[in-house]
Amino acid sequence: MSVFFLRRLAPLLRPHGKEAFLGSLLPGAHLLDVGCGNNSPARAKICAPGIRYTGLDIGDYNQQSDSIQAADEYLITTPAQFAATIEGLAGRFDAVVSSHNLEHCDEPARVLKAICAALKSGGRMYLSFPSEASTHLPRRPRNTLNFFDDPTHTVPPRLADVLQGLRTAGFKVNFVAPRYRPPLPLLAGVVLEPLSLLSRRAMPFGTTWALYGFETVLWASRH
Repeated sequence: MSVFFLRRLAPLLRPHGKEAFLGSLLPGAHLLDVGCGNNSPARAKICAPGIRYTGLDIGDYNQQSDSIQAADEYLITTPAQFAATIEGLAGRFDAVVSSHNLEHCDEPARVLKAICAALKSGGRMYLSFPSEASTHLPRRPRNTLNFFDDPTHTVPPRLADVLQGLRTAGFKVNFVAPRYRPPLPLLAGVVLEPLSLLSRRAMPFGTTWALYGFETVLWASRH
């Protein structure tokens, strides 16, 4: 994916998306990326070249070697040790990204608590996960639209529980969209919906997700 798209177009198309959050980080900020597959280290360094990047996952999921090398620290653990590994990183980070990770975790509440503890005072967090409504959306087995299209999903995160966990940890919610529907991807999703139906595939760049409000997106900061 091009540097121009990640740095310029993606934040315009999704002003509260992951790329926009990364682009808002100051040079030198230490970022923890929880669930860092899909070449996330390289993509993060494109969006925010001056950051220090720590990625954590349970394997090299859709990860190229040059992306792994882009990370300043790259940690692989097991599903059983995932929450404990994050707990061991308490107080180290200026920012945390957890993009479509909670729904894959065995202990999502413990993981969220550990993510909160990983941030320094004044630290910032980006969270995204399938909306509760996604359990009732049409099935698109390729690229996922209904929550149950992905067999690795565990339990749909409840937004009320996530918000309560953040409040308990002393966080302020700066932005929350229970069903994130940025206008331009939504319009593209309308145009592409016939192709999506025929192919049984969610279209790229979050267009089908925006049309249906598949995703919950949240930005928060620690007091």
